[in-house]
Amino acid sequence: MENEVTDQKKSFPPGKFVAIAALLGLIAGAAVVYVRESGSGNGAAVETADAKACEAAKNRVAAITPFLKGQVASMAPVSEPYPVAGLNFKGKDGKDLTLADFGGKTVLLNLWATWCVPCREEMPALNALQQSSGSDTFEVVAVNIDTGDDEKPKAFLDETKVHDLGFYRDASMGVFNTLKKEGLAIGLPVTLLMDDKGCLLSSMNGPAAWNSEDAKALIKAATTPGN
Repeated sequence: MENEVTDQKKSFPPGKFVAIAALLGLIAGAAVVYVRESGSGNGAAVETADAKACEAAKNRVAAITPFLKGQVASMAPVSEPYPVAGLNFKGKDGKDLTLADFGGKTVLLNLWATWCVPCREEMPALNALQQSSGSDTFEVVAVNIDTGDDEKPKAFLDETKVHDLGFYRDASMGVFNTLKKEGLAIGLPVTLLMDDKGCLLSSMNGPAAWNSEDAKALIKAATTPGN
């Protein structure tokens, strides 16, 4: 990646990051690191045709919308939920995965890279959200898109003690390129909230304080049966 951040060990104090995230609630996408599209991709597109499969998700969007505020105010609800399919990445053991492998779980999909400073600041908060809210019905799926091997992202996660998140990787940047073509990603970090059937509920570009009470309330609303 041509625009790597060389001073990767610099970090904001926790209080400062929360303040930044709060500001992002008013200025959506203000701290996005822009990414140039890679020439490689995963050869798949976000599926939009099967609207009927996500008809019931409209109620879930309505249920979470009042909770898109405060530290997660930059999350934008979709007007029509649709299936997000064909996003391919690898698990810790190198096994090929798609969102279908998380069927039955509400998923907070986050794309990040070690050279993205807002991503680096956000990862401990995502880790804390997984620690407090992760279950058999919810998972934070943070996909690293560094090119090259696994050494750098694994070293970063060890350095920051991010051990509650699964290790997911896409060195081809195909996941990012797919979301970019669909207008869901302009840079990093990018985060999508999907229901247990893989239907997109809301999305955002830029970081958030995912360890905040606002974020926990949003996830609770997204995973409450009947919503």
